[in-house]
Amino acid sequence: MTNSKYFGTYIERNFKTTKQAFLKAFKDAGVDITTEQWVILDLLVQEDGVSQTHLGTASLKDAPTTSRIIDLMCKKGFAERRSVENDRRKYHIYLTAKGRAIHEQLLPIVLNLREVGWGGLDEKDYLNFLRIMNQIYANFSKLEK
Repeated sequence: MTNSKYFGTYIERNFKTTKQAFLKAFKDAGVDITTEQWVILDLLVQEDGVSQTHLGTASLKDAPTTSRIIDLMCKKGFAERRSVENDRRKYHIYLTAKGRAIHEQLLPIVLNLREVGWGGLDEKDYLNFLRIMNQIYANFSKLEK
């Protein structure tokens, strides 16, 4: 194997294609939501009333990006910020009834797209994919230190 493998190009191509497929499906469903907002929405369905920091960590987004995503979701009525009882400076993020309905509407679409994306591949392929992606991440993470 040479040191000139263009794996980043393949990662970028797949990321763009996947994101475009999801955005098109959301638009076709009549829902104004981004893939980043979907991730936060899905996290809130799993664990509602969590901190913005928790959502950022779980979605692999930095604090400013997470804040912008949540701001947009609040404007759209998908989520709301509520101050923490003992500390008015802190907020937890909660899913609204509208956000829950959007999740229920989009979940079958998302699950179908995941199956489409993984078509022709099996569990062993998935485990290899995770191993490779995690190794690439670890390799580049070493450079940050």
